Amino acid sequence: MESLSKMQNIGDMLEQKLKEVGIETPGDLKRIGSKEAFKRIRGIDTTACINMLYALEGAVEGKRWHYLSEEKKQNLKEFYKTVCDGKDL
Repeated sequence: MESLSKMQNIGDMLEQKLKEVGIETPGDLKRIGSKEAFKRIRGIDTTACINMLYALEGAVEGKRWHYLSEEKKQNLKEFYKTVCDGKDL
């Protein structure tokens, strides 16, 4: 079984959080998607930030989160605001 931490942007700490919410493999993360994974993590860790959401999306897309398109980042920002009760970034 491939380790989550072998994916782009996923370090040991994020891998642990993903496992805590039932996401065990890269295939699980790709199937569930970054937004659902983030919602689950946010449910156990209210300090989860926008950069974590970007990291998850980058992992799903197989690229460093810094290279996400501006359109994708804007979409994720809007999603983040809905999950985090409208808090600004």
